[in-house]
Amino acid sequence: MSFHVFKILLTALILIHCASIYANEKLDYWNQQRKGANGMDWYEPETWMKAASETGIEVVRISPASWPSDSRDPLLGNADEYTALDQNDLAKLIQVLDYADQYGVKVVITMFSLPGVRWSQHNDDKFDYRLWHDDKYLKQACAFWQDMAKALKDHRAVVGYNPLNEPHPAREYQFEDNRDGLFELWYKTHKDTTADLNRFNRTMIKAIREIDAYTPIVLDGWFHAVPKGIEFVEPIDDKALIYSFHVYEPWIFTTLRVNKERFSYPDAMPAEDGESTEAWEIKNLTNRIQPVVDWAKKHNIPANRIWASEFGCDRRVKGAQQYFTDLISILNKNDWHWAFYSYRAVDWDGMDYELGTEKMGWKYWEAIEAGKHPESLKTREDNPLWNVIQRELK
Repeated sequence: MSFHVFKILLTALILIHCASIYANEKLDYWNQQRKGANGMDWYEPETWMKAASETGIEVVRISPASWPSDSRDPLLGNADEYTALDQNDLAKLIQVLDYADQYGVKVVITMFSLPGVRWSQHNDDKFDYRLWHDDKYLKQACAFWQDMAKALKDHRAVVGYNPLNEPHPAREYQFEDNRDGLFELWYKTHKDTTADLNRFNRTMIKAIREIDAYTPIVLDGWFHAVPKGIEFVEPIDDKALIYSFHVYEPWIFTTLRVNKERFSYPDAMPAEDGESTEAWEIKNLTNRIQPVVDWAKKHNIPANRIWASEFGCDRRVKGAQQYFTDLISILNKNDWHWAFYSYRAVDWDGMDYELGTEKMGWKYWEAIEAGKHPESLKTREDNPLWNVIQRELK
């Protein structure tokens, strides 16, 4: 063997070794509990990342869904037919990731839209089910994520790809859970069809792994990723998977426009019929999340591969402070990763907990209508609700 050939082989081995170490670091990052947030200010991303870092946020889950973009659908170009990444949006994303790396914040990227499944808020508030009927959209979705992986796999800030936020193929058939076992019956006839989320997961993972063998992939469960939805998630033989769920339990309490001041935690919470009230204890909230515990035990999924990647409660509902105290204690007890929703999101104040529990005044909304940036109109200060989260992050 000539010295030149030896040099080439040695260089290749060193590069492979370094790549392996670096890649393993992405998965190893998740070996200990991580506490983070959802949100982003796309207009002032560096300021946002710096503030997130100073707050103690370790990992952020971000989506380009609300970006200002020249494309119909940010990053995708057009969810009706994907052909290539929007390069301007990609450059913007990489700049955000650079800021994250600069301030020591890790990032998981999630998509609210994919080819054939446009986010309802960008689709006249109508759910888009084309992905779950026609495999041409699945092929396009896989091509999109392969392009994303090519562009981002070596970025130090990226510790996860979350292919689709809160998938809902069964919603079209009026399923929100497995009440009376009806979803289970439906699934038996739709397993391995285009409507099968598990098939989507397998296909997507295979496609991404052709480009990126190491970056963790985060999978949301059925029924918009509610805890009950994880029961029907089929684990996949891939060492770098994170299984995620979202907690807004119960939804009619945590959502202000639905709550309508009927419910407060823990003294007046929804009974089983959803309208009458009853007093709750922490065990009631624990029971809502128990399906995740049971599923993980059944499939031998370790705690460090489970992520409550969204949880939240409108800051203005009564009892939000105690709700967060109890919910976070449950997540910590299980040693799961978690990310609250949301931190300084530019487009909505309802879950901006630094603002306390009071409603924004009319001057705020008048200024928004006039085109002013929301952040300059907000007063951020310590308050009992925010302190529940802040002390956990610190």
